[in-house]
Amino acid sequence: MAKVHLIWKKSCDTCRRYKKQLDAWGVDYTEREMNAEPLRAAELEALIGEAPVKPFLNPRNAVYRSLGLKDAVPDKARAVALIAETNNLLKRPVLQVGGETLLGNDLAGAARLLGVTT
Repeated sequence: MAKVHLIWKKSCDTCRRYKKQLDAWGVDYTEREMNAEPLRAAELEALIGEAPVKPFLNPRNAVYRSLGLKDAVPDKARAVALIAETNNLLKRPVLQVGGETLLGNDLAGAARLLGVTT
């Protein structure tokens, strides 16, 4: 089985439900609670990699709305700086399975990546 890592926020209802489902599926994973240990810029750069930036941004966040990021998507360097400054700007939960990253409340996608039958 590929290495599984979860980045989540304990005050996020969606994250707690997601984590509970991973536990119910018996998934062996490492975790990082983003309030207790915010991601640093270098980690965010590695997380985003060569992927488009927009899916990593949380459209429900006040900074996202105040900066108009829906229509003015920042380049990777600016997005990394913004997320490093305001960790809630990162869409969550983040599930990493091997070399693949899944963002947000996508339990069906998680099941597929993990090879779990729902």
